[in-house]
Amino acid sequence: MLYQLYEAQRSLMEPFSDFAQAASKLYGHGAVWGNMPMAQRMAAGYELMYRLGKDYEKPKFSIESVEVNGDDVVIHEVVALDKPFCELRRFKRFTDDPETLKVLKSQPVVLIVAPLSGHYATLLRDTVRTMLQGHKVYITDWKNARLVPLSQGEFHLDDYIQYVQDFIRLLQAEYGNCHVMSVCQPTVPVLAAVSLMASKGETLPLTMTMMGGPIDARKSPTAVNNLATTKGFDWFENNVIYPVPKGFPGEGRRVYPGFLQHTGFVAMNPDRHATSHYDYFKDLMKGDDASVDAHRKFYDEYNAVLDMDADYYLDTIKAVFQDFSLVNGNWDVKNAEGVLERVRPQDIRTTALLTVEGELDDISGSGQTQAAHDLCTGIAANQREHYEVKGAGHYGIFSGRRWRDMVYPKVQKFIATHDEAQQRASAKPSVDAEDAVKPARAVGKAASALVVESVVGLNAKPRAKPVVKAATKPPAQASQAKAMAAEAPKRKTRSSTRGR
Repeated sequence: MLYQLYEAQRSLMEPFSDFAQAASKLYGHGAVWGNMPMAQRMAAGYELMYRLGKDYEKPKFSIESVEVNGDDVVIHEVVALDKPFCELRRFKRFTDDPETLKVLKSQPVVLIVAPLSGHYATLLRDTVRTMLQGHKVYITDWKNARLVPLSQGEFHLDDYIQYVQDFIRLLQAEYGNCHVMSVCQPTVPVLAAVSLMASKGETLPLTMTMMGGPIDARKSPTAVNNLATTKGFDWFENNVIYPVPKGFPGEGRRVYPGFLQHTGFVAMNPDRHATSHYDYFKDLMKGDDASVDAHRKFYDEYNAVLDMDADYYLDTIKAVFQDFSLVNGNWDVKNAEGVLERVRPQDIRTTALLTVEGELDDISGSGQTQAAHDLCTGIAANQREHYEVKGAGHYGIFSGRRWRDMVYPKVQKFIATHDEAQQRASAKPSVDAEDAVKPARAVGKAASALVVESVVGLNAKPRAKPVVKAATKPPAQASQAKAMAAEAPKRKTRSSTRGR
């Protein structure tokens, strides 16, 4: 009943919110009312009332252009792959400048796995905008579960992992390789996805960048972790899971409602939010447009929440925050065929790892993300890095000044280093071309001689071995060329020349 009561309350408040918005405009801009005593205070008060009572819908990324190589590059959003619970969204870049186009084509492709933890992927708008300056960018845009009909089936944590694997394979098929960045919640399923691919011998991403996630939620537990450990699994199932009410496409689907998640976020720092709203009221009266716009942008994003499918939410609570299945080494994930596979991070060997934590993170505590290094023992020490962002909270590591000035340069350098290393390994010839041709010809002649001998020998008397012993065995240089050519990954050429 709680979801139904919430919707009834929201519907009841909607006309009052609309009235507050109209009154704010009347006192703020009206030719008569705007000139009355206390008009500015009245306008500010009604504006605050409107903001507190309005319904916040899914925001847009609204990234229209970025600067690359000193040139303004146009951004066009497209859906590269549409799944029942997620869209893989691409930010395609266009330019008519030949030099800039050459730069765009050479830049690495990055899959940003956004969190499915109550907010929309647009929470990473600043992350995407910054990354677009030096990368081809894709992002997981998770759907609001109350908008997904029951006919689309269930969605578990195992399905989330399969989605990530499908997205990685798609980018690898398109570009030959990719890099993966996970922010907060998806660090765990992304590590699981790459681990399972490694165990099956699949081609892995060149790098994994993990930022502020609960790889090992036992370390430096926060309020989020404590809630999950002090309440039993049955408590979550009985107290925070509700069916979607009538009027939505997902009617009847069991979900963890977004408004409950939002209430939990606010409850973590109620004083801070109260102060922020009071400051907004004062800024409105002072006419401080810059501060007013900053407040609106933040809370337009912060107050826009989505519902999560109950199966996925409960699976995450149990596997990540109660059983600690990943770090305990007993996590079995069901693949697309319904077969259980053990998650083994130690099988990852060819993917470089970067972990990022905020010094003041109150959602994923210190050491929780860094724990990935203890699990990925198969990755060489010189292929692993950890970075703690001084003075940064949870949101500061992927949004705002610290992200742009401190974190992004580190991430960009890490990705570029390993992307360039892979390109050099693919392009570098194993031996001198002329030296490689000669032994290959010798081997060909020897093989031909042996074939002729075998055919003739069927109808003739045995003969002495032909004098081609030295040629029947390839020289060391030819063996090396053959081995390195087999190991060099094939890169798919792209026919498009305008958008990257």
